Amino acid sequence: MTQATGSPTLRGAAVGRGIGIGLMYGLWKPRVLGAWRVPAFGPVILAVNHSHNIDGPMLMGTAPRPVHFLIKKEAFVGPLDPFLRGIGQLKVDRTTADRTAITHALGVLKNGGVLGIFPEGTRGEGDFASLRAGLAYFAVRSGAPIVPVAVLGSTERRGRLISALPPLRSRVDVVFGDAFDPQEGARSSGRRTRKALDEATVRIQGRLTAHLDEARRFTGR
Repeated sequence: MTQATGSPTLRGAAVGRGIGIGLMYGLWKPRVLGAWRVPAFGPVILAVNHSHNIDGPMLMGTAPRPVHFLIKKEAFVGPLDPFLRGIGQLKVDRTTADRTAITHALGVLKNGGVLGIFPEGTRGEGDFASLRAGLAYFAVRSGAPIVPVAVLGSTERRGRLISALPPLRSRVDVVFGDAFDPQEGARSSGRRTRKALDEATVRIQGRLTAHLDEARRFTGR
């Protein structure tokens, strides 16, 4: 299937995955659990908790498939702009309904790709306590399953050389959960009304929070 001009490409995301593998495994010690839960083919949304700036690159380097992340437009500055675009990442304006970002994200899923989302909207405690409706919208609109992902250990300690990063060669756990359909069992399945999206968001939050709790218990973090 051809890509529209400016759209993210799978080849770009695959390059980004290769860079992520080299950097993340070179600088830290990722422990990846449950990667087999990510569907090998077809569209899928990875919903990731977000407490540190390395969480996105960490997932890009540990996910079993190339990932197109929705990333805040503020990150696309200077040489990072063409670089991030070149590795298949999506710029999004969080202050408005960014139609270009929405179109590109839906295009990724329509083409059978993997869309990465920080459903909390911004970096915080990484506990899925406050979810925006964007995740539910993309899942309901595309019909793609959601795979919850917990990145744990990135904020436990500060590095000696660069305090803004975890200590070099420290362990970071990336735990993938079971894929699920947020519309399953819903009365308004398939609908994109505000009520349906709000209900889906509540169900999604329950699943993501449960996965995070289980991942913390399993890893001891």
